[in-house]
Amino acid sequence: MYRYDAFDQQLIDERVAQFRDQFRRYQAGQLSEDEFRPLRLQNGLYIQRHAPMLRIAVPYGLLASHQLRKLADIARRYDHGYGHFSTRHNLQLNWPKLEDVPDILAELATVQMHAIQTSGNCVRNITTDPFAGIAPDEIIDPRPLAEILRQWSSFHPEFAYLPRKFKFAINGCQHDRAVVRVHDIGIELLRNAAGETGAKIWAGGGLGRTPIIGEVVSDWVPWEHIITYCEAILRLYNRYGRRDNSFKARIKILVKALGIAEFRRQVEAEFAQTKSSATTLDQSEYERVAKHFQAPAYETLPAENTAFETARATHPAFAEWVKRCVHPHRVSGYRAVTLSLKAHGGAPGNISAAQMESVADLADRYSFGEARVAHEQNLVLADVRLADLFELWRSAREAGLATPNIGLLTDIICCPGGDFCALANAKSIPIANAIQARFDNLDYLFDLGEIALNISGCMNSCGHHHVGHIGILGVDKDGSEWYQISLGGSQGNATRLGQVIGRAFAAHEVPDVIEKIIAVFVEQREGDERFIDVVQRLGLAPFKARVYGIPAKEEVTHA
Repeated sequence: MYRYDAFDQQLIDERVAQFRDQFRRYQAGQLSEDEFRPLRLQNGLYIQRHAPMLRIAVPYGLLASHQLRKLADIARRYDHGYGHFSTRHNLQLNWPKLEDVPDILAELATVQMHAIQTSGNCVRNITTDPFAGIAPDEIIDPRPLAEILRQWSSFHPEFAYLPRKFKFAINGCQHDRAVVRVHDIGIELLRNAAGETGAKIWAGGGLGRTPIIGEVVSDWVPWEHIITYCEAILRLYNRYGRRDNSFKARIKILVKALGIAEFRRQVEAEFAQTKSSATTLDQSEYERVAKHFQAPAYETLPAENTAFETARATHPAFAEWVKRCVHPHRVSGYRAVTLSLKAHGGAPGNISAAQMESVADLADRYSFGEARVAHEQNLVLADVRLADLFELWRSAREAGLATPNIGLLTDIICCPGGDFCALANAKSIPIANAIQARFDNLDYLFDLGEIALNISGCMNSCGHHHVGHIGILGVDKDGSEWYQISLGGSQGNATRLGQVIGRAFAAHEVPDVIEKIIAVFVEQREGDERFIDVVQRLGLAPFKARVYGIPAKEEVTHA
């Protein structure tokens, strides 16, 4: 993973000192609340429902073991002993004291971490595939370009005050595990017939109040012009994006207003003027960054391992964990492992300080000292020998990190919701817990197969409910918490938005509704058909009929 040079470290240290002075002036009454707000947001500090929230950047999801230990130490000493991983790989602390934040930032800087640009109207944390560099279907490792984009966008003076927040995702595999189509800019790395590297660029995607799947702005941008092309898109957005209405300020609204043809024409015109600028990449700059992402010292191992096969044959629980949590690796004798942060009864995405230390130990012992954060709010050890999987499983199970539900109904993507967030209309975590409790039979979950259930506590869609096979959205109805259900969303190469099935439900009704939806799936399933395939084949009518107790042909009005 990338290691800071002297310039990087100086930049972060100076930002810590700058914020410490800004906070001192705020405490002394020399800065008003309105003056301090943009300064704290530039450093990832929010004021939430009950306490401040500090969002710590985990660039493109990579964490060294010593960084995990530092996060554990900070969570234990400055917070309530845990953190929450978001869908953008970041770690959120929900209970820090305001006066401790300068010290927390100073401690983060000692392990090359920070909270810069995790909030505010700027380019946010850049996300990518948690299996980057090891996925068998990878075309190009996206991590070097993700780091180059991070360096380019950090502290960029031209894009420090955009109309709204701005999100990048970059993917280098045949299968999109970075959800590039629902980002402000999505980058798909490709090779053409001549073997040259380039990218397809998407723009104008996003969820939230107005969910939109992005449009292709360019089918091919040579790798050396990826930054300059993205710069052209950002300049157009910075110039014409709506600043008079926060609900219409995202780039997706600009793309929709102009139409993709006109938007593309204006981007190309801007790009033509800047494509030979200082931000045009050259091979030496790419290699400078890429050397940080060279493959670790893999052993030469056979493709099969007798001890692993014996353990899988004699320990059914281990075999089920392998089926759900172990993934292919491009190097013979190795696998990637997902550590579940979705133990039933816990808040999805939460991790205790003790578990952070356990993951750090596992990473050191089994995966070259590195862990990764997945978009789905789990952690990944990318480089585990087949021979080590059984011992890894035993240790992970002791730490509460081996729930074998990856990709299943209870592997729920969930925002913190109304328990913490001041923007939320409704709680998310209790709904997730209630669904987990209702579907607590792992054998039944295995039989159901892949089902993505996503929960958001408000229209900002931090839980990405729009692209869940089942989406749950908390809404306010006469001062009470209610929940809309949508079906048919999906991410990946076939990204699509779910459709609301009808009127909203009270919190206590939601588990029953999910159970009825699953019952229709089980009854109508053909062979091993997946849930999402059944929804797409049948449409919403039979699910509506079961949920609302009406004939399938009748319509149900939305709440």
